[in-house]
Amino acid sequence: MGAAIRTRIVKIGNSQGVRIPKLLLEQSGIHAEVEIEVQGDRLTIRAAPRLRTGWDEAFAAMARQHDDVLLDEIDTTDWDRVEWEW
Repeated sequence: MGAAIRTRIVKIGNSQGVRIPKLLLEQSGIHAEVEIEVQGDRLTIRAAPRLRTGWDEAFAAMARQHDDVLLDEIDTTDWDRVEWEW
């Protein structure tokens, strides 16, 4: 673990926050959204996982294997047939 840097809690509207020095952000690789977790008397801040990472590749693989079809039959209603414009 690197050297600790002391900072203050500051008021931000009705909340409070901590200014994170640029150097720490650069070292951590955190650039956008974060997750904050309480662990005893500590707050852990980490980069939020990127949701749906790898989905493009997974869908492309499914298409190559012809595994990208609907599993359920499409059951249209009268409203679907008359009112909805496809």
